Amino acid sequence: MIVRVALVGDHDPAVTAHRAIPAALRIAAHRVGCELIPTWVHTATIDPAGSRLAGFAAVWCVPASPYASTDGALAAIRFARETGRPFLGTCGGFQHAVLEYARNVLGITSAEHAETAPDAATLVISRLTCSLVEKSGRVFFPDGSRLRVVYGAADADETYHCNYGLNPAFEQTLFAGPGLGVAARDAAGDVRAIELAGHPFFVGTLFQPERSGLRGEEHPLVTAFVEAAAKGGTVL
Repeated sequence: MIVRVALVGDHDPAVTAHRAIPAALRIAAHRVGCELIPTWVHTATIDPAGSRLAGFAAVWCVPASPYASTDGALAAIRFARETGRPFLGTCGGFQHAVLEYARNVLGITSAEHAETAPDAATLVISRLTCSLVEKSGRVFFPDGSRLRVVYGAADADETYHCNYGLNPAFEQTLFAGPGLGVAARDAAGDVRAIELAGHPFFVGTLFQPERSGLRGEEHPLVTAFVEAAAKGGTVL
């Protein structure tokens, strides 16, 4: 079985996360025991229905936003969410997963991202009070969360490279229902990861677990993502 994973974003070898992701996936695929082919999919090539991604077993929305096409990134996330394909969104991927859910599930059609629409009235993603560019910190996984199971621990140290995150003013609205849930918070209580109930694997993290690949280390979250992809992998 060949497992094809779409890396949705605008590939740039100068971006640390973009260099790290293929390495992290190789390590995870070796652990899982599958043949994995990651393919970069530029956001500008993704149509509103996400049909460009039909041949992929899973979707990873990668860091380094703003994307060339916000609509393309959101379409990819919606495609993964609605078709049950395993999804991982890190950094910008986390931010856009929140934005996609707010718009298309909660019906907040005016929801915007402060990086691309700083003057918008409904900023679901806002600028962080303190920048997390090249910062590390402890994250804590709530009881019953998928990430607590994946990590096999109640907390972990993770690294960031971002200036934007979930606007705390929308937290209650986003997590009021049974769908989207908090998967991790930092020491200050701010949301740092999300997960979607009732989906085979749908996780977004503001931090970048892929960086473990540059150290030649396996990361439990990347391995869990690859395991989920392999279970639903496309046979070519």
